[in-house]
Amino acid sequence: MGIPLLSDIRDQASGLDRDQRNAFLAALLGWTMDAFDYFLLIFVITEVAKDFGTSVEKVTVATTLTLIARPLGAYLFGIWADKVGRRIPLMVDVLFYSAVEFVSGFSTSLTMLLVLRFLYGLGMGGEWGLGASLAMEKIPVAKRGFYSGLLQVGYSMGYLVAAVAYFVITPIFGWRGLFFFGAVPGLIALYIRYRVGESEAWERTNQRLQVTRTPLRKVFFDRKVLTRFFYLVLLMTAFNFMSHGTQDLYPTFLKKGLGHSPHYAVYIAIVYNIGAILGGVLVGALSQRFGRRRAIASSALLALLVVPLFAYSKSTALLALSAFLMQFFVQGAWGVIPAHLTEMSPDAIRGFYPGVTYQLGNLLAAVNLPLQERLASAHGYPFAFAVVVAPTLVAVILFSTFGREAHSVEFGRDPVAVPEKT
Repeated sequence: MGIPLLSDIRDQASGLDRDQRNAFLAALLGWTMDAFDYFLLIFVITEVAKDFGTSVEKVTVATTLTLIARPLGAYLFGIWADKVGRRIPLMVDVLFYSAVEFVSGFSTSLTMLLVLRFLYGLGMGGEWGLGASLAMEKIPVAKRGFYSGLLQVGYSMGYLVAAVAYFVITPIFGWRGLFFFGAVPGLIALYIRYRVGESEAWERTNQRLQVTRTPLRKVFFDRKVLTRFFYLVLLMTAFNFMSHGTQDLYPTFLKKGLGHSPHYAVYIAIVYNIGAILGGVLVGALSQRFGRRRAIASSALLALLVVPLFAYSKSTALLALSAFLMQFFVQGAWGVIPAHLTEMSPDAIRGFYPGVTYQLGNLLAAVNLPLQERLASAHGYPFAFAVVVAPTLVAVILFSTFGREAHSVEFGRDPVAVPEKT
């Protein structure tokens, strides 16, 4: 894959105008705080169960409901964004999930919390597709790889912020205080409203659609568009198995499998999320030079080589190192995704297409945690990691190697055609 010159990364990172910087920052902050809100519940599941006098297993239903709602949110907000532009739907989306997050802190029963987490899932599902579309349509083509990686690592940054908030806020205000703090993203909506212009690519596409009168349903149900849609859902299913398979069970492995404290698990989580951030930015930038598929496949291959160390390490040094390397390569591959999915999307449905393929893949991969838990109960945690993660990485390599890409396609020039670059 080669070692990138620092000048290449510097060239990709510099040279944005004010509107482009504002659009990207708005999308990055939205995705970061979206992930932050999602992981809040992960950290306080035990406290919530105790407060409501129920089991941890029943509280975990909230995460399942969030995952179920995410494709629906991506569909609803995505269709709206393709009709009226990116700015207003994104603003409403962020305000919506911020309000839901705030109200969650007032939950009086588990049922109320479950309903609110489903509603939150609608907002979380809508945010990624809208934010990625707005950011990637604003960013110059030659800089798309670097900013794709930087945008996607907002997820890891949100995880880090949630970990810090857990240490700082919970001892003083309890789990409810975390949800009140989670309403902060509402401020981002005001930032979007007053500082970010509409996507020029969407405006060009909208003008052409008004002239050609091409119904959006005809764009989506074109055979090539539909075939690519299902391919991307499969790709994103493999990607979500890859990330969830290396993340969701890992804190439990550290605490239950190796007997470490919850604080120890959080410290290791901080280490591997730093790796995730570095990997996402670096591999995203590399994809601009070497191509989207090659960057993804190379990262997944290197992650595959780390699997034995990742699954079977026991000492603190090896645990930290293997987790760092695994997330560096896993999230490195993920860093290519915002650019890759938006480039693979027809102009006329770019608000809908990337978000829905992403979230449907995430939904199909939702069986990962119970699957790994069952395997761990029967055969131990190392086996559960190895038998799920290794085949998933092979699937990512194969899907990316034999799929297509539309590297550096120019947005907004043809609202109907599907990119055909390989």
